[in-house]
Amino acid sequence: MSDSFIAIDWGSTNLRAWRYEQGVCVDSLQSQAGVTRLDGRTPQQVFSELMARWAEPLPVVMAGMVGSNAGWLQVPYLHCPTRLTEVAQQLTAIEQALPYRAWIIPGICIEREDNYNVMRGEETQLIGAYAEQPAAVYIMPGTHSKWVRMEGDTLADFRTVMTGELHHLLLSHSLIGVGLSEQRPNPQAFINGLEVGMNESHIVRRLFETRAAHVLGKLEKSAVSDWLSGLLIGNEVAQMQREYPLPPDAAVTVIGNPQLGERYAQALTMAGIRHQILDGDRAFQSGIRSIVHELEN
Repeated sequence: MSDSFIAIDWGSTNLRAWRYEQGVCVDSLQSQAGVTRLDGRTPQQVFSELMARWAEPLPVVMAGMVGSNAGWLQVPYLHCPTRLTEVAQQLTAIEQALPYRAWIIPGICIEREDNYNVMRGEETQLIGAYAEQPAAVYIMPGTHSKWVRMEGDTLADFRTVMTGELHHLLLSHSLIGVGLSEQRPNPQAFINGLEVGMNESHIVRRLFETRAAHVLGKLEKSAVSDWLSGLLIGNEVAQMQREYPLPPDAAVTVIGNPQLGERYAQALTMAGIRHQILDGDRAFQSGIRSIVHELEN
């Protein structure tokens, strides 16, 4: 495959692609044609339309929901625990992608009575993150945040926390969001929410109190989003800190959008947890390069 290839991160709502020639990213594209937003087209049709931008058909490696039962081809999961180097050995070829040679990266799953979990796409970011910033614990903030525990280069365990989705649902589809004014950034409300969430053992009871606080004029209506974000993120960090305790002087690596990563960084600082932030796109592309390298060996 050499150092010339196309990397695609194809999720539920978006698609991003990068073209590499001789190891250098020479072009990229972004589309809202995630696997749940194909507008009546097949994944093969979307792929062909997007690839028409690049005349020369290079090898293509894809990750994310494109390999799910809602995507192009359902690709089997690897079972946790698994070494990160094993991922490149289990790629699934897509015959319908011709004239491109294309593969989908497998996701990873856990099947235990105390933990049923899946990830698709994050495994590629983890491969890149481990190559650049080895850590015992990784945090991957998002709609469904992932907390990953590593043992060397082995993905030993992970959990999914629906913090981002819960924030959206509560603000948009519950009583908490009724009667609110336009939401504005309020860093102090976020910090206040963090403090409460981090020290709260019964987070559910605090949710209605968010509604009551703005009804009674104790919380600005324009600051409810930031307060709720702090409340949920603070509680997530506090709970998962107990789930995945760190070795002395160890640091976690936060992988993802820098803006959201900074919110988690504030929570981690408040909890006394050392941390570093790695951009999610950089981790993904680094992971793809590592997989391509493994394919060649």
